[in-house]
Amino acid sequence: MTTATALTPPTHAFDPGRWLRNGHAMTVYVWTRRRAYALPKPVDRLFRVDPESHVMARCYWQAEPAACPTLLAIHGLEGSHTGHYMPGLAEQAWRRGWNALLLNQRNCGGTERLSPRLYHSGLTADPLAVIRELTGRDGLTRIGVVGYSLGGNLTLKLAGELGADGGAVRAVAAVSPTIDLDRCVRAIERKVNIAYQLNFMRQLRGRLRRMATAWPGQFDVEPLGRIWTIRQFDDVYTAPHHGFGDASNYYHQASAMRVADRVRLPALLIAAEDDPVVPVAQFRDEAIAGNAAVTVHIERHGGHCGFFSPAARGNDAYWAEAQAVEFLARAM
Repeated sequence: MTTATALTPPTHAFDPGRWLRNGHAMTVYVWTRRRAYALPKPVDRLFRVDPESHVMARCYWQAEPAACPTLLAIHGLEGSHTGHYMPGLAEQAWRRGWNALLLNQRNCGGTERLSPRLYHSGLTADPLAVIRELTGRDGLTRIGVVGYSLGGNLTLKLAGELGADGGAVRAVAAVSPTIDLDRCVRAIERKVNIAYQLNFMRQLRGRLRRMATAWPGQFDVEPLGRIWTIRQFDDVYTAPHHGFGDASNYYHQASAMRVADRVRLPALLIAAEDDPVVPVAQFRDEAIAGNAAVTVHIERHGGHCGFFSPAARGNDAYWAEAQAVEFLARAM
């Protein structure tokens, strides 16, 4: 059982250089920059998360998996195991001699046919089912979870629901996490963020159409032509699909903020003041700031899921990835 004691914060300050001291520039640059990774051939594995659904994880196993710590990485909204930070985290873990699992949330990463149900921002039952299989079937005893953006919300919510007895989960880290969903959706609705909103909506529409094809009769795509915002999409699809009623109730119920005061596992939150879509004010809430188990590290720059340092070499230039895995290592 882990006591409510925070681990030490990041080991060194983040340096964005001169030309990435803008949240939009950092966010876009990191998402469009090509990367190469030093990783072995992966194994894709299915995990049953409920009687009718599976999720898929891209796995990098050491020769004796049960003898090693394990990283479980969770991506953000409309992401997948291919998102640049996912194999980046895997490389950080692999170099330490850890296993690494890059978890696709249900329907993501080309897995629409694995579940007739949509994922949502607070669906912690899925990673919990994966963790239980890893401990029960594979004998893993040291697991650290890292989530980015929406995956960060899932990660912190999972920690809050586990409380003091995390079992094999030793620590968690969240980068640019959307722990107050309504506040983050309101941020993305600002005119200056219209490009992000349009990009997410393009992906959400595409995924729902693929789900309708994979599961005939399950989804009505007719309203999609009238839906232009994430809030509208959640009002029409996500919230009623999962029994939340409307988007407002969904955002409240699915936000990690609602259970953040229950976090007892060591937890690291990394955020940036210039993040265009995740206001840092949420991290000053008493549920976070007053929780001794949670270390909050807010950088002046870093954008959304960015934190690229041009002065560093290779994948070590992705500062938040290195800091998240280093934080987990102290608890493993």
